[in-house]
Amino acid sequence: MKISIIGAGNVGGLTAMRLVEAGFGDIVLVDVAKGLAQGKVFDLEDAGSILKYNYRIQGTDDIESVKNSDIIIITAGFARRPGMSREDLLNKNAQILKDVCLVIKKISGQSIVIVVTNPLDLMTYLALKITGFKSNKIFGMGGGLDVARFTNLISRELNIPATDIEACVIGSHGEGMLPLPRFTTVKGVELNELLEDEKIKVLNKKILERGQEIVSLLGSGSAYFAPSQAITTMVKIIVKDEKRIIGVSTYLNGEYGIKDICIGVPCRLGKEGVENIVELDLNKEERKLFLESVESIRKNIKLIKPFCHGL
Repeated sequence: MKISIIGAGNVGGLTAMRLVEAGFGDIVLVDVAKGLAQGKVFDLEDAGSILKYNYRIQGTDDIESVKNSDIIIITAGFARRPGMSREDLLNKNAQILKDVCLVIKKISGQSIVIVVTNPLDLMTYLALKITGFKSNKIFGMGGGLDVARFTNLISRELNIPATDIEACVIGSHGEGMLPLPRFTTVKGVELNELLEDEKIKVLNKKILERGQEIVSLLGSGSAYFAPSQAITTMVKIIVKDEKRIIGVSTYLNGEYGIKDICIGVPCRLGKEGVENIVELDLNKEERKLFLESVESIRKNIKLIKPFCHGL
């Protein structure tokens, strides 16, 4: 198994560490910044000798080193800064993603591609259009991270272990995400039955602001501990063919009555990537909010169309 990570920043570097320690295969860490990936890999190799791990990892600035990867993780791009929305990143990261995906298309056409670069749903859509890969092979990481954040907030509010909670979040990865209390359970009991509406509204507001809150507190860069763990969990599900349901940004082609868009919904992942999309039975209000999230993405898709010209 060959797993490549494009982008050796905080998320990419920590993902590389988690993957080599999990022993999922040969890892390649790539970054255009000369010396960055190599330096992080040397450090990881030194850590491996302390832990007595026998893993193989390569650091390079040559993107063609991803050739014939089984899984490629794209974290390359600019991170958000305080006051910057995910949409502000659009033009900056779209060109980076286009360049990366043209290489992947040329030298690693069989790969499963996990997109992490923000704005995530738009970058996933762009990657799909540029590579021309089947939609089950390209998807975005966001949903798993959103669920993790919602789970944590519920855990803190109710003062119970996170392991007792099965949370559900759909929609765009960002300000348009839609936490679903009706599909969120605590030991099998719906969240709606445990918290009053006002408390749930507060939790919903907190999750919408969580990413930006972390960015503001850090002052430079964005979250990386939870994102890298969310990526590692997705890789584990694929490598071990676990057939688990997890939230991902995936291409809809009629599901939920929506076509030609990438957005976060529950999907069953396995060795083939997205093996099926789970369609939740949304009520009238949930569907209204979901469609608003869809439209927030769709209006920005027009802005990335120029990056597909000439393909």
